[in-house]
Amino acid sequence: QGAMFRCSARCCEDSSASMQEVQRCIERCHVPLAQAQAIVTAELEHFQDRLSRCSLQCRDQAKDALDSGGSEPRVRGQLDACLASCGDQHLRLVPQMARKMRDGLSAIQ
Repeated sequence: QGAMFRCSARCCEDSSASMQEVQRCIERCHVPLAQAQAIVTAELEHFQDRLSRCSLQCRDQAKDALDSGGSEPRVRGQLDACLASCGDQHLRLVPQMARKMRDGLSAIQ
């Protein structure tokens, strides 16, 4: 953010610039920050979506097991194990997600 503020400050240094030109200059300074936020938001949303789909699948399996006459304590145990597996799978994806964010952020000029 420091770079964005320095960029914005430079926009105000040209005393011959009109207010419109200064405003456009400041808006250009904000573009990289908006791009960075979009990259991080997209990666987090993708991660949350995958984790949610995994959890929903666990719940569907539990419902099917109950509908087939499975005992509630046993089905609950299976559901807990399935949800724990979802968590483990997605924890392993965190370094990959962080790398994608880092690559995307480093590409922003």
